[in-house]
Amino acid sequence: MWGKEIGTRATRLCILGGSIRQWPSRRRPDATRLDIDFDMIHDVPSSLGDRMIQIYDTTLRDGTQREGISLSCDDKLRIARRLDGLGVSFIEGGWPGSNPKDAEFFERARDVSWQTARIAAFGSTCRVNGGPEDDANIRALLDARTPVCTVVGKTWTLHVTDVLRTTLDDNLRIIEKSLAYLREQGRRVVYDAEHFFDGHRADPAYALETLKAAIRGGAETLVLCDTNGGSLPWQIGEVVAVVKAALKHPLGIHAHNDGECAVANSLAAVHEGAIQVQGTINGYGERCGNANLCSIIPALELKMSVRCVPEGQLRTLYEVSHFVAEVTNLVPDEHLAYVGKSAFAHKGGIHVAAMRRNAVSYQHVEPELVGNQMRVVVSELSGRGNLLSKAEELGLSLEGKHGAADVLNEIKALEAKGFSFEAAEASVAMMMKRQEPGYKAPFELIDFLVNVEHRSGRGIFAEAMVKVKVDGEVLHTAAEGDGPVDALDTALRKALLPRYPEIAQLHLSDYKVRILDSSNGAAAVTRVLIDTQKGSRLWSTVGASTNIIEASWRALVDSVEYGLTIAA
Repeated sequence: MWGKEIGTRATRLCILGGSIRQWPSRRRPDATRLDIDFDMIHDVPSSLGDRMIQIYDTTLRDGTQREGISLSCDDKLRIARRLDGLGVSFIEGGWPGSNPKDAEFFERARDVSWQTARIAAFGSTCRVNGGPEDDANIRALLDARTPVCTVVGKTWTLHVTDVLRTTLDDNLRIIEKSLAYLREQGRRVVYDAEHFFDGHRADPAYALETLKAAIRGGAETLVLCDTNGGSLPWQIGEVVAVVKAALKHPLGIHAHNDGECAVANSLAAVHEGAIQVQGTINGYGERCGNANLCSIIPALELKMSVRCVPEGQLRTLYEVSHFVAEVTNLVPDEHLAYVGKSAFAHKGGIHVAAMRRNAVSYQHVEPELVGNQMRVVVSELSGRGNLLSKAEELGLSLEGKHGAADVLNEIKALEAKGFSFEAAEASVAMMMKRQEPGYKAPFELIDFLVNVEHRSGRGIFAEAMVKVKVDGEVLHTAAEGDGPVDALDTALRKALLPRYPEIAQLHLSDYKVRILDSSNGAAAVTRVLIDTQKGSRLWSTVGASTNIIEASWRALVDSVEYGLTIAA
């Protein structure tokens, strides 16, 4: 005999011997007992925690409805494997009745050995005035041969009469019959009650009747959907509590983010007893997106003390977030909570000074718990602590009474002229390196000259001359390039290559230009950011000037010097 209690407030669910029984709580002496097959609720052992929240991921279905996302079947399988590794309970692979690609996914997914997740196929109730036996959508769900089918049905009277154009009674019929038919075919069924919160506001009694129809049809979980995304957390919590008390059946939440409350709404639903949360990685989804699982999962585990992924897997969340962004070909939002690169980045001098004494002072959780890390950003807002922390991070020293102060003053002066060091940490590192006693730069600039010409029969081309001093010897070289910066880069490398063969491993991977004060026209200050790569290592440097060639040269010199010294 084994058992754990799950649930909150008005009811308690007690797992005993492979079944779930809902017993009366002290707060509701009139509550009735409800027996539910354990396999319909959880696929996890009770040893994972007193409460286990099911994470139902719909990135591959609802997430792909975001503008700009289009995934191949291979992409979907790669993401699904990563989600399975994270430990989600369900992976919704798509709508098999909507397109051949989703049907292919389900076919190929059957050959994968899934470790933690159950694959779910998504579809709608059967047609009005018809039955599920000959319905093409229901047949597509069965043909997907997934262990779980998720069926969406109408809750809001407006949708029943104006969208489906049927009667309220017929809507109840198709909900019950559709689910019952799938259950008869051996499928687990999750019911998504579309627009539930809008429907409950319009007609609470009818909204509950739709859920009762789903229960009669055999739904294991009733998922209350805030489809338009306009509800507020206290509204969600109030309705979930009412439904839970009225139906005493496992509930879930599916929230959209149109009011920027999807995460808060999902947590409010769990607080009131929901056992399943549907959402997407990085909050991808139609319009403003879905509830972001990358915020919900750590909030549940770290803030609400409920388990939702296997032990140890929370630390992979940062990697999962960035992996999904890469596969979807979207730039990661580095300001996302928990998983953004900036989520634990500290810029203000007062903040960093406090952090050096106690990391808890400006961090609500340890970044390592979600696979992230604390960073210190250096800028004109920095204090001495920023420089000391950055030096420690880079393995550099700022010895001497004025070492950190000198670098800090230089940064503030340069940022006043248009430099920005937040995204150019290699330039900051070089300032620190040059402060080290006995440091000798690998080269010293004497002169450079750049010409851009147009010649008949050849068109536009650039030529650069560079004169540098290395170990007391003056080296004078010239080179052509596709543009002035390319010509400068080529000429500098040509001069240094005999003394520093490793320079051949450095590659300029990106070049960005920003005009800072466009109102000054051609006299505007130009900021240049250069990304350089050596193998898998990448660094960025910055330069700024009213002359774009000078700005580029400063960024280029920092980049090459960093590569020959710190990144050597």
